[in-house]
Amino acid sequence: MTINMDDSNIKDISGIRKFLEGTSGLRLNGAAREEKYSWIATAMRRFAYFKLRKKDKSVIKKYMLRMTGFCDAHIGRLIVEKRDHGKIGLRNGSRHCFARTYTKADIERLAETDNLHERLSGPATKKLFQRAYEVFGDVEFVRLKDISVSHLYNMRSSKPYKLRCLIISKTRPVRVNIGIRRKPQPRGRPGYLRVDTVHQGDRDKAKGVYHINIVDEVTQWEIIGAVEGISEQFLEPLLKIMLALFPFEIYGFHSDNGSEYINLGANQD
Repeated sequence: MTINMDDSNIKDISGIRKFLEGTSGLRLNGAAREEKYSWIATAMRRFAYFKLRKKDKSVIKKYMLRMTGFCDAHIGRLIVEKRDHGKIGLRNGSRHCFARTYTKADIERLAETDNLHERLSGPATKKLFQRAYEVFGDVEFVRLKDISVSHLYNMRSSKPYKLRCLIISKTRPVRVNIGIRRKPQPRGRPGYLRVDTVHQGDRDKAKGVYHINIVDEVTQWEIIGAVEGISEQFLEPLLKIMLALFPFEIYGFHSDNGSEYINLGANQD
């Protein structure tokens, strides 16, 4: 059923308020969007919307919401359009769109590469693109070789990529345990050492030395040394000397999470 409504008898804000109170459970919709836009423009002109007080403007806006069925945000945009351009209407012409640098085929190449290499990290994948073009001369990677790592991850979140990729989990970091975090358990045997570093402190803006204290867990055999810095350059030669002074075989070296004692060759307890 179609109902045509004539609101020409509503002359002022008080009439609109009475209408809103009497139609609180009623929702009206125009036949077409163009018809609604035309009615909104007419209503704003009839009631001199832009000359009203803020309180009365809100009444007019509720009136337009009730009559058109538009949402509040849409009505707000139409009011701004009327204020800035003097009219309300469907915009003609195509919207400006930026040219796409990467095509659907590029997304497919990315998915194929990730499937073959089990989805490497972004920087590693970009290196593969560069090698494919520069070393092997594959022109299909002419655009992907210059892709930024951040945009590569954006492409991985796109729908065309997800339809073609076999691995969608995030890149998993590689963990290499160069030290084991556990309490020494000598069980009465010597050779389990504890090491600690103590900075002597600074004086007159001059850096003080670092005292290196190594103690055997069982025998309490203790050796103390000192270095001017705790980098590998200073620690490595001193530790070799200190460890050689222990009269028994060394099975464990506990540094209490002291990173200065951990390197790729360390076996930390």
